[in-house]
Amino acid sequence: MSQEPLVRDADVAAFRAAVLAKLTYSVGKDPDHAFEHDWFEAVALAARDHMVEHWMDHTRQIYRKVQKRVYYLSLEFLIGRLLYDSLSNLGLLEVAREALTELGVDIERIRLLEPDAALGNGGLGRLAACFMESMSTLGIAGHGYGIRYEHGLFRQGIVDGWQQEQTENWLDFGNPWEFERPEVVYSIGFSGSVDTVVTEAGESRQVWRPGETVRAIAYDTPVVGWRGKSVNTLRLWRARAVEDLHLERFNAGDHFGAVAEVVRAESISRVLYPNDATEAGQELRLRQEYFFVSASLQDLLRRHLNQHATLTDLADHAAIQMNDTHPSIAVAELMRQLIDNHNIAWDTAWKITVGTLGYTNHTLLPEALETWSVGLMERMLPRHMQIIYLINAQHIDTLRAKGV
Repeated sequence: MSQEPLVRDADVAAFRAAVLAKLTYSVGKDPDHAFEHDWFEAVALAARDHMVEHWMDHTRQIYRKVQKRVYYLSLEFLIGRLLYDSLSNLGLLEVAREALTELGVDIERIRLLEPDAALGNGGLGRLAACFMESMSTLGIAGHGYGIRYEHGLFRQGIVDGWQQEQTENWLDFGNPWEFERPEVVYSIGFSGSVDTVVTEAGESRQVWRPGETVRAIAYDTPVVGWRGKSVNTLRLWRARAVEDLHLERFNAGDHFGAVAEVVRAESISRVLYPNDATEAGQELRLRQEYFFVSASLQDLLRRHLNQHATLTDLADHAAIQMNDTHPSIAVAELMRQLIDNHNIAWDTAWKITVGTLGYTNHTLLPEALETWSVGLMERMLPRHMQIIYLINAQHIDTLRAKGV
């Protein structure tokens, strides 16, 4: 079994200095007046600096070697508390322990202050987190994509013997591990209509005109592998309205109406698995799944085109894995982006889609196999329903040709 690296006095002194610097200049606290949570944040930021160095080196290596990338789409990432795991993977756990002891800080106390990241719920999310760490350990160019939930599922309370579901406020003190990327933003459309237009070349094309648009903002968390040799990226999306405030309504006295669009948009990344017993809940679930899938596919296609001249070779450079049913709209969405946004012919787009996408099924239990009504799909994603109908017709024609 692997042993912790030998602890050198120079490493302890360097980490101690790094923690004090973070406490002073990033947290803004004097050591004599710092609370335990201030120390936790300072240690996390010092550890993150080590991760970033490996992160950038690994990213440069991926581009230099033109490595094939794995994109893991999952509605959950149950990453847990990262302090111990990150320090251990970096080989800095004992270094940090000794450095903090010299500062009069108990690492066992401050590590308990870290909230469990409310980004997942069960085995599905834990598997996704394990895959991300495993890919980093193996040096695979892996990218995780999901949603940055503000409140996760719920926090359990017991009142008079009954469960009370309470809000999980895991971001009250911020998240020291993540980097907000306000420059990485994509527009996500919903509802609207699909019009047939004729191009200058005389070709007929379908143009989706969304009735509603929200923005997807990226937040990146480095995922370090064992001994920090490789660090991959978990990119999570936060939903924002196109306009944060409808100023005309606000000045007219309609203060609630002025932020109605904000509430509707930000509900997408508010909680994990909103109750789908109502029509509104079902719609929100579908909006969540399409939101993160569309943003992720736009992002990875952009990355591919930054390095390669065409999307026709996407399958040679990217493998997109769908973790259970939640990201399955990726099939229709990838086809839509290839055909509508990149002017790729249907047959070529289908070949790219089949060659790039993979799917993992985790259970056959009826309650875990999502279904959406045709009416809801046609209302929320009209262009995708056209594509789904065409895929279905193509599949039937293929079976008939085989005499099935």
